[in-house]
Amino acid sequence: MYPPFTPDQEHHLPHVLSAPRFATYLRAAGHNRTRALELYHWNLQASAAFLIPLHVFEVVLRNAIVEAVEARHGGAWPWTEGFVRSLPDPRAPAYSPKRDLLNCARRLPTAGKIVAELRFVFWERMLTSRHRGRLWDSQFFHVFPCAPRGVAANQRREELRADVEEIRKLRNRIAHHEPIFARGLQEDLERVLRCIEWRNHSAASWVGDIETVGSLLAIRPW
Repeated sequence: MYPPFTPDQEHHLPHVLSAPRFATYLRAAGHNRTRALELYHWNLQASAAFLIPLHVFEVVLRNAIVEAVEARHGGAWPWTEGFVRSLPDPRAPAYSPKRDLLNCARRLPTAGKIVAELRFVFWERMLTSRHRGRLWDSQFFHVFPCAPRGVAANQRREELRADVEEIRKLRNRIAHHEPIFARGLQEDLERVLRCIEWRNHSAASWVGDIETVGSLLAIRPW
């Protein structure tokens, strides 16, 4: 499955990667250095493979949320007092959606540039119950038209919020080059595809066709 590691690689790579980082893989591989390196290699590949579905997921999610916000506050929503007031503003060092938006709105000239600059957690926080009455009760099924019906918009919003929270944790681990092999990666992939599916069937089908996470999960070494 993988090119064999040379003796020099087996000797040097664990030190280059750092003993504490490599120890996670050693434990998972029964303290077999070769197996641990193979698992590290696989973890790299899985992390890279997730970037494609995560890319589409994030763009789809924030565009759906922007559509809902624009329906209530208009195209200038980043500078609209009513929307800014609706955002929480906890004290530092806690993340503040209001401060994040205000900082972006002060230095960026268009809503599109602000959307691209806001942190991912901003979009996750937009799905909390805080925005239920003013936004999601009326807009959820408009911007996620393929979400299953038969229950209230609030229940689907909460299901989506829970999925997005788990996807954020995966995204952050990948961004910080942390191990992801111990997560339920099949469930993570299903969450990503489900979120895209709720927005648009064709987009979800396309991502399902091009993603390679599934094939990697079938060949995990240990």
